[in-house]
Amino acid sequence: MMTGMNTETCDPAELAALREIFASRPEAAPPAGWEAVRSFEAEHGIVLPEPYRTFAAEICDGLRAGPPYYGLLPLAQTPSDWGSDRAERRLAEPFPLTAAWLWEDDDEAPSEQEFEARTDAVFDHGSLLLGTDGCGMYWHLIVTGPQRGHVWQIAGEGAMPFGPQSPDALMPGVPGFTGWATHWAQGRPWFGDA
Repeated sequence: MMTGMNTETCDPAELAALREIFASRPEAAPPAGWEAVRSFEAEHGIVLPEPYRTFAAEICDGLRAGPPYYGLLPLAQTPSDWGSDRAERRLAEPFPLTAAWLWEDDDEAPSEQEFEARTDAVFDHGSLLLGTDGCGMYWHLIVTGPQRGHVWQIAGEGAMPFGPQSPDALMPGVPGFTGWATHWAQGRPWFGDA
């Protein structure tokens, strides 16, 4: 399990890094403001993790051009390809994973109903959608549970965290929203070397 991030207090250095990455981009949407952030949190029964919380309130609430590939979503939106027939998202329910789960390679074969319930929870519980890279690859900021503050990519093949600090990590880097955004701003590939 990944730990060590402070998701309760906004680190001024992280906020400065996010300002540098996003504030000067002409495609950046204006910040949502604290009233909108608190209203979103009250509606969903959560408190967003820092530094994303302050980022959305004070710096930027969406970006038309990356990260992800199709842009950073505003706080209360889902990607256009998310599907209107999906179950309601439950941000207050804990995100169920603490390690990568590549279900297409999973040798344990749960029943179809069990598998569907588990994958639905991965897609819909405890995370805020940051955006999509297309082809069903979604970036999520975990807002509830042990992975709170971490960014995960969840796709049809499985779910994996960005930034684990291990030699066998699929997406190595600095964990958390600032690490993810910095990785993108530096033009580094998501998979491979940190």
